[in-house]
Amino acid sequence: MTAATRVRLLATAAALFVLLDLVWLTFVAADLYDRLLGDLLATQPNTPAAVAFYALFLLGLAHFVIEPAARQDSLRLAALNGSFFGLVTYATWDLTSLAVLAGFPWVLVPIDMAWGALLAGTVSTGTVAAHRELTRRRRRPAGP
Repeated sequence: MTAATRVRLLATAAALFVLLDLVWLTFVAADLYDRLLGDLLATQPNTPAAVAFYALFLLGLAHFVIEPAARQDSLRLAALNGSFFGLVTYATWDLTSLAVLAGFPWVLVPIDMAWGALLAGTVSTGTVAAHRELTRRRRRPAGP
């Protein structure tokens, strides 16, 4: 896999991830998080920490899930491994928080873990599907 292909995969995954997570955080989970986390939430997000999370999450997703699935041209592999990666990474936050933060709401744990699985599975599958389509178009002979 070329460096240019890796960059395209990462850029596609980043665009999908940011779009989907923004929709989730803005329209679906904002009230849920406010209600359940209350005083645990910062008044303003720590932007450098958020950027670091997004960058590391996407680099891991690309390395461990998207690139192998793209090499095998497998949407199934992208969906299954992406979902598992999202579940594990979001569980790391949720279960650690449940273990060490007084007042962390247990009811948020399965919701957030499910979102992580859905998000990473969708991003992985969408990225590999876009890569497949781009590769198919490049291989198609020029028409009259």
